[in-house]
Amino acid sequence: MSSLSHAPSEPSSDTLERDARLTTADHSVAPGEIAVGVVIGRASEYFDFFVYGIASVLVFPALFFPFEQRLEGTLYAFVIFSFAFIARPIGTVISMAIQRRWGRATKLTIALFLLGTSTVGIAFLPGYESAGMLSIILLSVLRVGQGLALGGSWDGLPSVLAMNAPPNRRGWYSMLGQLGAPVGFIVASGLFAFLYASLPLDDFLSWGWRYAFFVAFAINVVALFSRLRLVVTHEYEQLMEVGELEPTRVRELVRAQGGNLLIGAFAALASFALFHLVTVFPLSWIRLYSDQSITGFLVLQIFGGFLAAGAMVISGVIADRIGRRRTLGTMAVLVAVFSGFAPTLLDGGTLGQDVFVLIGFVLLGLSYGQASGTVTSNFERHYRYTGAALTTDLAWLIGAAFAPLVALGLSAHFGLAYVSVYLLSGAACTLAALSINRALESRD
Repeated sequence: MSSLSHAPSEPSSDTLERDARLTTADHSVAPGEIAVGVVIGRASEYFDFFVYGIASVLVFPALFFPFEQRLEGTLYAFVIFSFAFIARPIGTVISMAIQRRWGRATKLTIALFLLGTSTVGIAFLPGYESAGMLSIILLSVLRVGQGLALGGSWDGLPSVLAMNAPPNRRGWYSMLGQLGAPVGFIVASGLFAFLYASLPLDDFLSWGWRYAFFVAFAINVVALFSRLRLVVTHEYEQLMEVGELEPTRVRELVRAQGGNLLIGAFAALASFALFHLVTVFPLSWIRLYSDQSITGFLVLQIFGGFLAAGAMVISGVIADRIGRRRTLGTMAVLVAVFSGFAPTLLDGGTLGQDVFVLIGFVLLGLSYGQASGTVTSNFERHYRYTGAALTTDLAWLIGAAFAPLVALGLSAHFGLAYVSVYLLSGAACTLAALSINRALESRD
């Protein structure tokens, strides 16, 4: 533990912003750089996201809830897991006010430092046996900090890409930002698989898991500077001004574009419902009710992550041929069909569980690849920057925040059929939102 006793020192936000401006003084932003910035930024956020999610299954029940049975401890861990998604819209509202007053670079710096601080803070937390309820309270506070930071990390890069994409390539450019999800998941799962396989269980639960959170902190620092190199350039600022991608007051947005906000949140619900049901939930189910090797299952999920990345690329090609909304609707139908087989597969032993995960990752890639920005074009240009951020926040909150908790709790007590119900409800919401959106467009 001696190597873990001191947190890495953090450079100040002013220093990072100044260095980024000096580095980019004579630097223009090419579309390829924006795409790379989008992927790097999203991958770092999703890495944090999955590090916490995996730890909620493998570590936190034993470390923070040793007084409960394994199932109840996992459910409590999933309750705290949801706190970040509840806090995320609040973080967006606060960060938009910060950006209006002090600028985009300051907002982004504060958000990513809060994310890094909250993440590395979790690595230093004592367990329940050492600190009692205080350890659970601190974990909850730091998880809320992660959520606030994720809400503030919106930089508008995906919107810049979408608005500057050729008309026949918008599906492809929409997909690029989503690639950060499988990249972050693959790295997080690979790190946990290595630590879990290399250490005795007692060492892993005592200190081994903490290294994943230190790595997350280091990745955040790299991602911060990478994104600052883009957002402080004069050309990037011009792109944002031309696209009118500036924050608006949330009250004004809700009053003028509240309908589009709701349609956007529900239009991608099938993707967001599926998101945790093939990543975090299956790991908890295997941990509790299967004799599969945890390391082996993580490796399988890593392979699933590669399948999801490939499927996302394919989704870009499909969307450019048949349209993004039709692609999203088609995938919702496939998710609904898949939901009917979910209980049989999850209850079908090792083979069935593996098939569930792999097929689920392919569907996740195909649907989630077009889940961002498919209907945000409905927003008037003046509201698109804030509207896109809040639409994503609400989709996470409604579709994904409680998915592991609900799926595990209901399945454990009432049967796996509830996994089908959850997925089916998400698919139905997506199809309903897309239908309403199409009807409104036809009326207009």
